Amino acid sequence: QVQLVESGGGLVQPGGSLRLSCAASEDTLNYYAAGWFRQAPGQERGGVSCISSSDGSTYYADSVKGRFTISRDNAKNMVYLQMNSLKPEDTAVYYCAAGPVATVQAMCIKRVAETFGSWGQGTQVTVSS
Repeated sequence: QVQLVESGGGLVQPGGSLRLSCAASEDTLNYYAAGWFRQAPGQERGGVSCISSSDGSTYYADSVKGRFTISRDNAKNMVYLQMNSLKPEDTAVYYCAAGPVATVQAMCIKRVAETFGSWGQGTQVTVSS
């Protein structure tokens, strides 16, 4: 399985921005759908945004549409999540996942990603004044 490492989390005020990065250990990532999940205390881990391996298709959870942007740089084996207009309810541990999943919608389903995907260790995002 490909090894994934997230970075870029931190403390930010409401309305602020953060950019999360996910680095893969090998270029196998280039052939995989990838995505970002998050888990707040006491809540289930859920899909935030996912991106296809090649055609640029993306999926966003309703709660982040218009605020978050997912992208990838296959030359660098990287996946990014640009988060703007952050809200306190965005506070969570954010995880990167990648796997040989056919569609971005499926990739963002937790049980699918857990079955077929590799996961990073997570990075904490805290939105607070």
